[in-house]
Amino acid sequence: MFLRRTFSLIVILFGLTALPAHAYNLPPSFADMVEKLSPAVVNVSTTQKVKAQPNQMLMPFQDLPDTPEFEPFRQFFDQLNRGQGQGKEEECEVYSLGSGFIIDATGFIITNAHVIDDAEEVTVTLTDNSKYTAKIIGRDKKTDLALLKIEAKKDLPFVILGDSDAMRVGDWVIAIGNPYGLGGSVTQGIISARQRSLNSGPFDDFLQTDASINRGNSGGPLFNEKGEVIGINTAIFSPSGGSIGIGFAVPSTLAKPVIEQLKQYGRTHRGWLGVKIQEVSEEAAESVGLPKSGGALVLEVAKDSPADKVGLKPGDVITSYDGKDITEMRFLPRMVAETKIGKTVSLTYWHNNTSKTVEVTVGELNESEEEADNRDDGHGKKYKKGGESQSLLGMELSPLTAPLRDELALDAKQTGLAVIEVKSGSDADKNGVRPGDVITNVNETPIKTVEDVKKAFAAAHAAGRKNALVKILREKELAFITLPTEETKKESKKEQH
Repeated sequence: MFLRRTFSLIVILFGLTALPAHAYNLPPSFADMVEKLSPAVVNVSTTQKVKAQPNQMLMPFQDLPDTPEFEPFRQFFDQLNRGQGQGKEEECEVYSLGSGFIIDATGFIITNAHVIDDAEEVTVTLTDNSKYTAKIIGRDKKTDLALLKIEAKKDLPFVILGDSDAMRVGDWVIAIGNPYGLGGSVTQGIISARQRSLNSGPFDDFLQTDASINRGNSGGPLFNEKGEVIGINTAIFSPSGGSIGIGFAVPSTLAKPVIEQLKQYGRTHRGWLGVKIQEVSEEAAESVGLPKSGGALVLEVAKDSPADKVGLKPGDVITSYDGKDITEMRFLPRMVAETKIGKTVSLTYWHNNTSKTVEVTVGELNESEEEADNRDDGHGKKYKKGGESQSLLGMELSPLTAPLRDELALDAKQTGLAVIEVKSGSDADKNGVRPGDVITNVNETPIKTVEDVKKAFAAAHAAGRKNALVKILREKELAFITLPTEETKKESKKEQH
């Protein structure tokens, strides 16, 4: 009886594996679709002139993968460059390769912005080996998209942008591009994840795929089973520089409005509220009385901005925009950016333990004011004490004296306490406080002395808060962190004894 059941199970299992592809909705082949789509996928090559010493032209060791096995080669070429790099700089041409795809018969082409960075000339090569000099219509570094135009004396093959929002994890996709300059390579895989953030910009919302994407695929299309472009391949995660099955594409629904604006204006027109924001952690939510984490914590409100006009303040948490809940902070910038300029929308935010809803009229983003500024976090650096410093939660806090203001490049009117040192492993260290930070507010209370900090923490603890919301100034940028109120109370008791 046991043998009979076992045999039956084996028959069932083998029967399942022997089912034809269509039983699992698997396509028997992508050949027909690839044959139709490939002519619209192009190679994009750029030329730029740079000045370099002769040996630097011959040995681009900086392009080696950043992995341990290549370190000896890096050291060798580095020494060789230092030893011989004394010659006169010469101008040379540097070439780069990427991919793109035609979106209409007149010759408009989508690619990545990073593919054409600093390009003096852009050449597009079609599958029939015809070459065209492309004009850059516009680019948007925030979404890493660019629009090119070529002039051909014939109608060109093209593909259409589909609906990336309709894609589900597990759906089939095909990538066509120009990896390593080979041209016309096709890979297949599935959607591995949606709404991925790579911390590369304010509008991160990538599709993740295991279809092989390598250098040179950037700017190429990611197709669904219908042959529609649902993503623009833009990045990979790889320790070696080659594909390990983790690739990322800009969703077509994010790309469509950007491309339309580039086509019409040569640049983007984005909505603007006038707030700087950060993620709301569980500790931050608890410190302001929110029942759960989520939303966007307001760091700063620009003067006379739409947000300023409706009364938003630093420390408020935006929980809903235009009738849609903000489950994660990173969703808000895209929602605002895609709002038509001049439109009035509802905005719900948390302020002083109360939820408020206002109507706000969206302004236009000035791109030049929104450029990201990469700064050193100052970790491990020590600063000179100003006046009498005191320790609290692992921080050495000091009044802002004139020398400290100069060292921290602070305005003469700036108030607060400077963090001189941070004890390793302390609450302050664990929660991200760094030497050089300036504590300006605790739970919206302005800070001038250590006693002000203690009183603010005591008030938060008395109100039943386990954490206090601390506003800091770091390298002229504002941020919020949380620190436990209980530990401050313990330290105060020790001082009394």
